[in-house]
Amino acid sequence: MKNEISATGNLIQIISQSRQNALKKVNEELIQMYWKVGEYLSIESTKVSFGDAYIDTVAEEVQNAFPGIKGFNRRGLYRMKNFMKLMQMMNL
Repeated sequence: MKNEISATGNLIQIISQSRQNALKKVNEELIQMYWKVGEYLSIESTKVSFGDAYIDTVAEEVQNAFPGIKGFNRRGLYRMKNFMKLMQMMNL
């Protein structure tokens, strides 16, 4: 019985570690996506004639393409864009 408990404990540790690693990878990918979205919005909003209204249009299009997605509303997109501006000002 003791060997079974030890083996199960090892299995639980393997599963737990794999789950933690998966969450880290997901978070890394999300951060990269937010960075790229912010960079894209920062560049594109300088090209359009209607300026910040561009973000409203993008937010609506993203919501239509991905109903129920969180963080890509007007407020979230502005945050991503402003984060990129801050990073550019800091030369990062």
